[in-house]
Amino acid sequence: MIDSRPLPSTMFELSICIATLNRARFIGKTLDSIVDQIEDGVQLVIVDGASPDNTAEVMAQYCARYPQIVYRRELTNSGVDADYDKAVAYATGKYCWLMTDDDLLKPGAIQRVLTAMKASPDLIVVNAEVRSADLSVVMEKRRLDFLEDVCYSGSRKDEFLREVGSYLSFIGCVVIKREKWMTRERPAYYGSLFIHVGVIFQKPSIDDVLVISDPLIEIRYGNAMWTPRGFEIWMFKWPQLIWSFPEYSDDAKRAVCRKQPWRSVKALFHQRAMGSYSINEFRKFWPESRRGLESRTAWLISRFPASAANFIMVLYFSLRAKTSGMALYDLLHSRHATAASFRLAKAFGVKPLS
Repeated sequence: MIDSRPLPSTMFELSICIATLNRARFIGKTLDSIVDQIEDGVQLVIVDGASPDNTAEVMAQYCARYPQIVYRRELTNSGVDADYDKAVAYATGKYCWLMTDDDLLKPGAIQRVLTAMKASPDLIVVNAEVRSADLSVVMEKRRLDFLEDVCYSGSRKDEFLREVGSYLSFIGCVVIKREKWMTRERPAYYGSLFIHVGVIFQKPSIDDVLVISDPLIEIRYGNAMWTPRGFEIWMFKWPQLIWSFPEYSDDAKRAVCRKQPWRSVKALFHQRAMGSYSINEFRKFWPESRRGLESRTAWLISRFPASAANFIMVLYFSLRAKTSGMALYDLLHSRHATAASFRLAKAFGVKPLS
């Protein structure tokens, strides 16, 4: 179903913008967490990237019940970056909240953001709680370890990148002035998977940022659609993007990620343990210009038994269990996790999360 209703002429205070693809199983719960809080001045804009599942049928039910919903189903898939950009273009809110299609808003989240908008910052970053994929277990009460709201001005732009940059890989935390978004360069970041990061950190930097310390989102951890592309994303796409911003210091960028993490033996071994790195990734991504011992080491890691690598990394992170909960979750949910890995984690008192 392609929504043929005209775009609303009303100017809203806040547009919650979602780009979705093949999330019929999850988007209903996401919408329920939003529509229960919608009030006057708030709209919900959803761009469906030509989902082949029954997303359109699910959305038809919600559109019939909630006139604040604008649903646009694309005829072809343009990618997540272009779809979020389209969602903001369709929106008529002063601010746009780039919400995800499988996570949940906590009760009171919209009102909290509307209150924060009164100070008129260019960008609001919303803290989140991290849960297991089925939402049954809280893995982190606060993704950002902030106990009170924080403001960043232009003079603190390096601090902002250093302290918040890693968290911004999660697009659902971003609430931005629509006018600011629309005047920034965007197509250059299509295909990056992180268009919002390009919009935020491109030159000139956004000077007025508010971080809300209260966790207003429940992240469904481990449910990302890009998991099979983890090696390409976290070894190449993400660091290349972060290190492309000229207005920020190398120290601030380094706090977010290494410039070339694929050159780290530990990073490669970790990717191998999770099943994201194999001889196929070595052949596809390893630069031909890199020869010698570094290349041979990378090749050997790509051929190392993945189940053994998983066991070794479970041991490594079990010894650091207090700070490694999500790393252990990823390892124990890898297809290469064996009974030995689970027994090892259990021996250290680590309980696998559902």
